[in-house]
Amino acid sequence: MEPLPVLPDVLRRRLAIVFCGTAPGTVSAAKKQYYAHPQNKFWPTLHAIGLTPRQLEPGEFRQVLEYGLGLTDIAKHVSGMDRQLPRGSLGSAAADDLRRKIRAFEPRILAFTSLTGGRSVLGRTATLGPQPENIGMTAIWVLPSPSPAARGTWDIAHWHALAEAARAA
Repeated sequence: MEPLPVLPDVLRRRLAIVFCGTAPGTVSAAKKQYYAHPQNKFWPTLHAIGLTPRQLEPGEFRQVLEYGLGLTDIAKHVSGMDRQLPRGSLGSAAADDLRRKIRAFEPRILAFTSLTGGRSVLGRTATLGPQPENIGMTAIWVLPSPSPAARGTWDIAHWHALAEAARAA
């Protein structure tokens, strides 16, 4: 029997955007909440770019569905920083599972919340922003990580561009 995921998927059919992390960080896993580290920029950013009418708290993560948004991770059964994940956690089996999920739920956009996540699923050196390929009819974006560990490369501009693309779709 397969173990339960560290965090449950927050998905339904035909959402505007599904945000996909690599795996829950240690704080998120301990609290059982997406993007729960107090210095993570995910929740403030969703509000700042206009995807939520107020800043949600990590414990309110299920409410993203009300705004046409969803949440998942590539590695569903492990947690930690990317460099701490067991070998193969972000490998082809996890990528195939994510692709199946995206084909089943058909969001307009799948947005990876890090270069590592995008690169592990796309199997190539992806750059930030929209990607040339789709999964079914779902467009793919790669965003700068909101993690406090990635603060040196943080740039909200790609997040703004994603929000604009979602509104235009």
